[in-house]
Amino acid sequence: MASFIVKQMVGGKLKDLTGAAEDKPEEPKSEAAAQGMTQEEFEQYKEQLEEEKLEREADFAQKKAERATVRSHFRDKYRLPKNELDEGQIQAAGDDVCLPTELAKMIAEDNQEEEKKSGVLGHLTSIQNVDMDHLKDKAQATLEDLKKQTENCSLM
Repeated sequence: MASFIVKQMVGGKLKDLTGAAEDKPEEPKSEAAAQGMTQEEFEQYKEQLEEEKLEREADFAQKKAERATVRSHFRDKYRLPKNELDEGQIQAAGDDVCLPTELAKMIAEDNQEEEKKSGVLGHLTSIQNVDMDHLKDKAQATLEDLKKQTENCSLM
């Protein structure tokens, strides 16, 4: 421990007197050299990164616009108020935004089901324990009975 203190005190003074080479600060390395590339390789690498970033941003904007399209579709379907943010995202992505094919198929199926259920018979099919064939036969028989009665009616 004592030798360390002596070296510190005397060593620094001796170096000053003898003109020993001073510690040269290392020159700052360029980013390319730090990564083990030439300057040209580094420039190409940076350009490639920038292109990939732009592609990711474009894909992200497209996905955001698709989601906004889906939300606006459901807002229209259920008559909810429109959202300005969604419409802005759709316009920012351009007019080529449409519903994803899988979702469009699902919506078409839902619309077909709703059309079937929109009629009286459609509502009856949703009720459990209803025999549709029996109801149709009974309705036909009732109509035939009404026709026979109207034919025999003296007023008609």
